[in-house]
Amino acid sequence: MQDLALYLPGFLIGYGIFLVAMLSPGPNILTIIGTSMSTGRSAGMALAFGTAVGSFGWALLSIAGLTAIIATHAWAFTAVKIIGGLYLLWLAYKSFLSATKDQDMTIKPLKGKATHARYFWRGFTVQMTNAKAAIFWVAMMSVAFKDGAPVSVMLIFGIGVFFMSFVLHQLYAVAFSTNVMVKTYTKARRPLQAMLGSFFTFAGFKLLLSRT
Repeated sequence: MQDLALYLPGFLIGYGIFLVAMLSPGPNILTIIGTSMSTGRSAGMALAFGTAVGSFGWALLSIAGLTAIIATHAWAFTAVKIIGGLYLLWLAYKSFLSATKDQDMTIKPLKGKATHARYFWRGFTVQMTNAKAAIFWVAMMSVAFKDGAPVSVMLIFGIGVFFMSFVLHQLYAVAFSTNVMVKTYTKARRPLQAMLGSFFTFAGFKLLLSRT
């Protein structure tokens, strides 16, 4: 419990980055939105569950990879911080760029009929084959943890992100099964993207300038 309390501030920042990222639709969220609108809420929820499991898969891979690299190379943690910080600044740039555009969300529903099990697998596959997810997880965990964080603490953080991912992706599936949410997002998109850009800028510089 003492270890957990020590890393709690990092947890909150890491969870904050994840929440903000969830407000900016990527391939996984767009797939959920398209499925919910074209096929139905239940199919979208099954796909959202698969996406959440994929998020936990990336969490486990990130924990294993970071632990192995940092244990072998003393300079690795600094390198990971630099990569993570630059990626967060890139996300900031993309968010600010999106705020200048009239539209940035093109919904492409999945074609054909499938069982809920197949939608689950599609959600898992979309998440696990998203190369940007790997970099995002490295960036998020670099912010959340100091050098030398125990695996048990990292695992607790990953489990927390899984539950957040599950709930938020399910909310997307439910909300975007109607056109009302799409219209609401369209109206609020520009100020929302500007806010996301500001947050990612703060997180990126915080990571790059941190000493631990």
